[in-house]
Amino acid sequence: QVQLVESGGGLVQPGGSLRLSCAGAGDIFDIYVMGWYRQAPGKQRELVASITPGGRIKYSDPVKGRFTISRDNAKHTVILQINSLKPEDTAVYYCNAIVSPDYDFGRTYKYWGQGTQVTVSS
Repeated sequence: QVQLVESGGGLVQPGGSLRLSCAGAGDIFDIYVMGWYRQAPGKQRELVASITPGGRIKYSDPVKGRFTISRDNAKHTVILQINSLKPEDTAVYYCNAIVSPDYDFGRTYKYWGQGTQVTVSS
């Protein structure tokens, strides 16, 4: 089994910061692209940021300049540093990873974390 375990959400005031963390655990042979998505009430899940093992990064336009994604390949972790939070950033944030598991390392699968709530409100 492969799991993505997230932490770091919470309630913050506008302009505040949060650090979201996601750790891959279990039967992992290798992890390829890792990323963060978010889903606000009544809206579709959207990509926030992604990062390849070599450090190639993509950000969605609404978060450019405020969010920073990073990863530790050896620890199978991905971090999302969120600064200058706005009320419109309120959503459930999901970690995502493309993983090659030990028991089927010739193939890749997409895994999701359980989600962590980020609420921005005064």
